[in-house]
Amino acid sequence: MPKIRISSVIDAPVEKVWARIRDFNGLPGWHPRMVESEIEDGKKATDIGAVRKFKLASGPTVRERLDAFSDDDFLTTYAIIEHPAPITNHTATLKLESITDGDRTYAVWTSEFDAPAEKADEMAKGMGENVFQGGFNALKSHFSPKT
Repeated sequence: MPKIRISSVIDAPVEKVWARIRDFNGLPGWHPRMVESEIEDGKKATDIGAVRKFKLASGPTVRERLDAFSDDDFLTTYAIIEHPAPITNHTATLKLESITDGDRTYAVWTSEFDAPAEKADEMAKGMGENVFQGGFNALKSHFSPKT
């Protein structure tokens, strides 16, 4: 079972970063790899069990279920329930913490899942670099001072 842990420091207060990412249906608004997201069955984006269906910029569609959400803890946990790659038993958590030295944000995105042994490392690397670090890079760019 691959385990991924990607962390980053974002030069903005945790409340501002959380406001940007907290919407479970809002990936296209901040992550460059995601487009055309919708919540299925008329649920709210904060309802535990809500399923978002979104399209990747590269074309495929992914469905994910919200398993935990906390405004107080700046945390969201979700599971991939449909993906073009052979991923099963997936869970991921995105958590933000306040860095008081400089009023910055420490962000950690973790995941684990099952995949065929011959593809597991490659899939974990792609998820960590493209999805998680790619998202953090987009957030850092968004919050960087404009010159």
